[in-house]
Amino acid sequence: MSLIDLLALLPVLILAFGGTAILMVGAWYREPRPLLAGGIATALIGAVAAGMVPPPSLEIAGLFSAGGYARFFTILWALLAAAGLMVATRYIMEKRLGAGEYVSLVLYAAAGMALLSSATHLLGLFLALETFTLAFYILIASNRRCEMAAEAGLKYLLMGAVATGFMAFGIALIYASSGTLALPDAALRMTAAAGGLQPWGLLGWGLVLIAVGFKISLAPFHLWTPDVYQGAPAPVGGLLATGSKGAVVAALVGMLSLAGPVWHDLVDLLWLLAAVTMLAGALGALGQKNLKRLLAYSSVTHMGTLLVGLLCQNTEGLAATTFYVVVYAITSLGAFAVIASLADQRGEPMAFDEWRGLGYRHPVRSAVLVLILLSLAGLPGTAGFMAKFAVFQAALQSGYLGLVLIGVFASVVSFAFYLRVAMLLFQPEAPAVQRHAGTAPEHAVVAVCTAAVLVFGLFPGILFDLIGRLLP
Repeated sequence: MSLIDLLALLPVLILAFGGTAILMVGAWYREPRPLLAGGIATALIGAVAAGMVPPPSLEIAGLFSAGGYARFFTILWALLAAAGLMVATRYIMEKRLGAGEYVSLVLYAAAGMALLSSATHLLGLFLALETFTLAFYILIASNRRCEMAAEAGLKYLLMGAVATGFMAFGIALIYASSGTLALPDAALRMTAAAGGLQPWGLLGWGLVLIAVGFKISLAPFHLWTPDVYQGAPAPVGGLLATGSKGAVVAALVGMLSLAGPVWHDLVDLLWLLAAVTMLAGALGALGQKNLKRLLAYSSVTHMGTLLVGLLCQNTEGLAATTFYVVVYAITSLGAFAVIASLADQRGEPMAFDEWRGLGYRHPVRSAVLVLILLSLAGLPGTAGFMAKFAVFQAALQSGYLGLVLIGVFASVVSFAFYLRVAMLLFQPEAPAVQRHAGTAPEHAVVAVCTAAVLVFGLFPGILFDLIGRLLP
């Protein structure tokens, strides 16, 4: 790797080396506040570097891109890491976790997500995917005194190992079929004279799709999601629900722009996966009595909707998918930030009985949670509505009327379980016990997420115009 490549990789290097420095300092200095402040500052510096320092090259060692699209997501994941550390400040201090280890893992995860979003090579895709996945294995089980966290970490580890195996075998088959792992060349060499994929190449892409299905919770590969969401601490769950899945989808957008006709042979399978995923998530959430498990099934529905945007294989579909990723990341982070801010010595409020009447004890945060949930459902005037509208409009233009009808049905069903939570929060006959008042960093993250949900809902053109200029 040349000096030019290293300079183009500067934002990721800031995150990675900043995380390493904090890890080394944390081995001798155990006071958590300076370490957390250093981690937040490192993430913000990485975001500034991605946005303000122009890369000397648009390609990094043939593995990653340093173009505008990659920089955009580097900024997003770095800001997400900073917000995640702000939400985790009280959690780390109260649980007496190693701040150096926690902060470094979050920064490593952000670096991995930034690399994944910019991958232009299957080897780069694999390395980046495993970089942040390994960090999440540890983060989920970081509270060793919590049995649910340990169980969630083990389940995520086992499912992640299975997905890694599928990914590695699929990449090997693609290499055997094409003789290269560079996406444009592999796509061209695997396409047979008749325009379809060669059998080994088709099998390889199918295995890669299965691995992606595990990572982003596509049905029927989603069964690990509710247990992991429930067991993971809310600050970690917020990062897992947003960054880890969003980075994979961002990588798929970049891959589709380079893959050409490769995905045409997989269209029927992707159509079926999208339909089943949206229905499985919406119907699975109806019977939940735990908010974090409900958010897990909700995320399944949203991943199916994102797959609809990817199926369009045109500029409108990819732009809508990218907009959806950003909106979903902001909205889900806000939901988990509210949960984290209400956690106290009794733990996080998860069961529905713990949320009954909580709106009268904590009206502002309860109202924010209702707004966020309704945005996830697709309430007009919120960012969630604009994201779904853009995806379904692109799907209609591409001729996927059936998927649009299924997506609208899933959205209507989602109103039922989201409104159920809203009704629980403001039940006057069941006043809840007082929860934690929250801290300034937690309130700041909640406020920023709420503002973004409203701004992008009322003025979506701000983000759409930016995405249109940056798409690869």
